[in-house]
Amino acid sequence: MALLNAAQLQEILSNAFPEGDLPLVEEVDNNSVLVCQPISQRHGRPGGTVSGPIMMMLADTTAWVAVLAQIGPVLLAVTTSLHIDFLRKPDIADLLARGTVLKLGRKLAVVDVAIYSRGRDELVAKAQVTYSIPSKGLAPEDK
Repeated sequence: MALLNAAQLQEILSNAFPEGDLPLVEEVDNNSVLVCQPISQRHGRPGGTVSGPIMMMLADTTAWVAVLAQIGPVLLAVTTSLHIDFLRKPDIADLLARGTVLKLGRKLAVVDVAIYSRGRDELVAKAQVTYSIPSKGLAPEDK
């Protein structure tokens, strides 16, 4: 069961990255989150598509949010591995990412992230992200 809801996760994102071009947390359920990255022409690349680094950022952020939804505001959880496959050319349209926690251990979490263009059913990218969860005492409330 998720510990944090969409509003709480969005607040964590906004506080952690106050200057960022932040994705929006749309949904949280038992083991997954749905995150939207608003896309404009500045996120594009030649050929009329969204740049790969934007999709990688969305995959990583979605995985982080999915892990925090399960363990609470442990902001020092960090990426240890990110593998992404780019499957289709996305439109210059908002991207949706569904992050599903596959494994949540004491020290590591593995998250599957599926990325779509809003309004389309076909995957544009698929990622698997592993997060390292810090030892007790590193949560913000424990400082």
